[in-house]
Amino acid sequence: MGSKNKLRRFKENETFSNVFQPTRNELVKSEYELKGNWRKSVFKNENPLVLELGCGKGEYAVALAKKYPDRNFIGIDIKGARFWRGAKTAIEEGIPNVVFLRTQIELIDHAFAENEVDEIWITFPDPQIKYKRTKHRMTNEAFLKRYKKILKLEGVVNLKTDSEFMHGYTLGLLHGAGHEVLYANHNVYKQEGSPEEVTSIQTFYESQYLEQNKPITYIRFKIKH
Repeated sequence: MGSKNKLRRFKENETFSNVFQPTRNELVKSEYELKGNWRKSVFKNENPLVLELGCGKGEYAVALAKKYPDRNFIGIDIKGARFWRGAKTAIEEGIPNVVFLRTQIELIDHAFAENEVDEIWITFPDPQIKYKRTKHRMTNEAFLKRYKKILKLEGVVNLKTDSEFMHGYTLGLLHGAGHEVLYANHNVYKQEGSPEEVTSIQTFYESQYLEQNKPITYIRFKIKH
């Protein structure tokens, strides 16, 4: 994407009512005004709150919002020029139950209060295979602690990925730490009885992976409190 295009998207994001872009200081130095208030202030209802972390273009968050109008969705990514697409689609199609937050996933517990979130989706994260990159792996222990902090007691996490490595790493970590694995499958499209919300929604890249016969893996789990 050219820098002109990026700038145009950044500018357009600033005009969108469904995009929130707090500074790092706003999140870390003071209590962020929407922390604990997303339902009341943004969605104006008490419906379950669902996050998509590393949402990219926001395809999954928008598709989930269409499918489940009685839930609230927030797509989170640091790259605003990417989720511009999802935000614009939601405005054009009048989808009221999805918004986008531009921030680093590392700061998630500064953006949401304890027990505020019902469910988390992590879709096709970078597996960060090199050992030096493990601190960025989105299902490592440090990230799970952050998720636990903001999730309700019965809250669940969904991991959908094309990486067998990420799937195996996460399963091993979950079992080792005594977290509850509710469902795990290393090829959801080949397995009968796979959860419908996992197979009925596909991102652009996911459909490409499927064309290449690349298996899509999925884990649904609860973090031990």
